[in-house]
Amino acid sequence: MSNLNRFLKSNKIQKENTTFPATKSLTDEQGNALEWVIKPLTTKENEDIRDACTFEVPVKGKANMYRPKLNSSLYLAKMMVKSVVEPNLYNAELQDSYNVKTPEDLLKEMIDDPGEYNEFASFIQNFNGFNTTLEEKVEEAKN
Repeated sequence: MSNLNRFLKSNKIQKENTTFPATKSLTDEQGNALEWVIKPLTTKENEDIRDACTFEVPVKGKANMYRPKLNSSLYLAKMMVKSVVEPNLYNAELQDSYNVKTPEDLLKEMIDDPGEYNEFASFIQNFNGFNTTLEEKVEEAKN
């Protein structure tokens, strides 16, 4: 007898949303950092983000030859934005209040402390199953 039934979608464990205090500069009335709601990305969403951040660049010394290059900063920003459920980074009123026009720019304005931004980026990557952060992979590739 086949064990196919165990692989059906109805038996798949669904990863739940979580919360994370992305920045200490946005607080509630008691001074506690606001919790942001974070959702897990699907493999398809991640591939779409990666594809949107990959560009063809010419190969030096080889006419008409190109190679793919990932804009890792943009990829990470888009991954973070896509994972955030609350606050709604696509909200025009929220973007206007920070005088920005994209959710990626809004995220960088809301979390304007570089250490907090990197900590949030690491959290998002780990939450989505990347055990090594993109920055760690870049550093490893350089060495």
